[in-house]
Amino acid sequence: MKRYLFSVVVLFILVFPALGAERLKLATTTSTENTGLLAYLLPAFEQQCGCTVDVIAVGTGQALKLGENGDADVLLVHAPELEEKFVAAGFGVNRRAVMFNDFVILGPAADPAGVREAKSAAEALAKIAAKQAPFVSRGDQSGTHVKELALWKTAGIKPEGTWYMEAGQGMGQCLTMAGEKQAYVLSDRGTYLAFREKVGLAIVHEGDAVLRNPYTVIAVSPGKHPQVQYLLSMQFIAFLTSPKGQRLIREFKDQVSGEPLFVPSAYQAPEGQ
Repeated sequence: MKRYLFSVVVLFILVFPALGAERLKLATTTSTENTGLLAYLLPAFEQQCGCTVDVIAVGTGQALKLGENGDADVLLVHAPELEEKFVAAGFGVNRRAVMFNDFVILGPAADPAGVREAKSAAEALAKIAAKQAPFVSRGDQSGTHVKELALWKTAGIKPEGTWYMEAGQGMGQCLTMAGEKQAYVLSDRGTYLAFREKVGLAIVHEGDAVLRNPYTVIAVSPGKHPQVQYLLSMQFIAFLTSPKGQRLIREFKDQVSGEPLFVPSAYQAPEGQ
């Protein structure tokens, strides 16, 4: 009887090796989690593939480092220059566009630095620096932080002083801190909409073309790290960029305003889809 049971167990393991063991480690940005997008998207993928997705929500810089070390299987990130270096170094493969939204500059509704008068995002930051108005930076090498630093560079300003505060936190915590201090802050629009009622900040600058915020998905290279769940990562990439995944992204909206939080970008959907 024991020999029979042992044989059944061995046969089960050989025929169904993935059942109960298929887990995908997704390293992603805090914005995809803070907005509720992952909680909305992942159940559909998990049901489709019979797997579990373990989410590691950090800044893009940290997510790419996890991929570089082989501590994640797939990445969903938003810092194009860092991503290109990651792929060029051989750490990532099959980088695909998934969606985009945009960055906005937030501040107190009274706008003491006069940011609403700025004609560009760089000029907006220059006005904040000139007034030494409180500004909260992510300070964590996230995609948002990388964009902020690029804007300061364009403005020809090195931000420093007591007015410039580095949070070293995710976007949600950073917005909370900025709200408490009635400070200016750069945020992705999706996380702002999700936190708008909690932080009491207003959009004081938007619409500059440089504020576009694209998200891509990247599989960690099995050539660098043979232990990664490469095939499952490819299924995840296929899901996000499929008509079904893109439709789900398009239908994900802010519960209060009804505004879409992300725009799918893997392909151009036909009219009515």
